[in-house]
Amino acid sequence: MSKEHPIVWRGSQGEVVACVEKNKVLSENLEEIRQVCQDALEDAVLMGCDERQFRAVLSGLINDLKNPYPRRE
Repeated sequence: MSKEHPIVWRGSQGEVVACVEKNKVLSENLEEIRQVCQDALEDAVLMGCDERQFRAVLSGLINDLKNPYPRRE
């Protein structure tokens, strides 16, 4: 994710999400998440935690996220 190579967001049917405001919100959310994760990683390493374990825990956290909205068909 970078300004040089922005993410092209797609809907569940493959259509491009073209709304400028939606893309802005998604980009801002990802940047906030990235910064929180970076800060947490730095804290964990400074406190003596194993970096690989911390990254695995973060991956598990992401994999456990639940979609609260029913799937649209």
